[in-house]
Amino acid sequence: MVIRLEGVCIRIGSFELTDVELALDSGEYAVLMGRTGCGKTTLLECLCGLKPLASGKILLDGRDISHARPGERGIGYVPQEGVLFPTMSVRHNLSFALDVQRRGAREIDERVRELADLLSVSHLLERGVRGLSGGERQRVALGRALAARPSVLCLDEPLSALDDQTREEMIAVLESVREQTGVTAFHVTHNRAEAERLATRTFVIEGGTLTAAGGESPR
Repeated sequence: MVIRLEGVCIRIGSFELTDVELALDSGEYAVLMGRTGCGKTTLLECLCGLKPLASGKILLDGRDISHARPGERGIGYVPQEGVLFPTMSVRHNLSFALDVQRRGAREIDERVRELADLLSVSHLLERGVRGLSGGERQRVALGRALAARPSVLCLDEPLSALDDQTREEMIAVLESVREQTGVTAFHVTHNRAEAERLATRTFVIEGGTLTAAGGESPR
C-alpha cells in the first residue's frame, strides 16, 4: 500500500470525523465525495499535514507521517483554485519545491521542462502568473505539486471554478498525468461526471464517517 489511514479521528471545533480507515495502492486514483461541510477538505489537509489528527495514524510507503511537517511527507497538494505565488513567473512556480530542496540547476531545469511538456505550458514559462486563464493556473498549480515527484497527489476540487470546456480539457490532463507518472491521487469533488471519468475508487463522507462507494471495503 502506498498510503494507509488507520483509525484516524479529526476534531476541529464542533466538527468531528471518526475512525477513518483507508488504503490505496500505487497508481490508484481515489475520488472523495460528500456534501458541503462534511469534512472532505479537512481530511485532505490532514493528509498533507496542514491540520492535526486527534488520533490514529497516516502511513506513506510504510512510514508513519502522522505528525511529520508538510514538506517532509512526500505529498503534493493542489488547493482549490490552484493558488500560485503571484510575484513569481510560471517557471519559478514550477521550480519552487526543487529550489527549496536545493537541487542542482541542471536537474531543476530538466524537471521544469519535463513538467511544462507534460502539462502543455512550455509557452508560458517566462510569463508572470497574473493574467493566466483558470485552466492555465490549474496546470501550473498541478505542475508545482508534482515537481518533487511525490508518492501521493492531493487535489481539492481543482476543477470546480472552470467552465465546461476547460474542465473537460483538465480532466484529460489529469488522465494523462496518471498514465505518465503513475502517481497515486486523492481528489475531492462534487461533480459525479468528473468522478466517473477519473476514479479507480470512490469514497463518500457522510455523518462523520468515510465509506467506499459500491459497498467495497475502504481498506
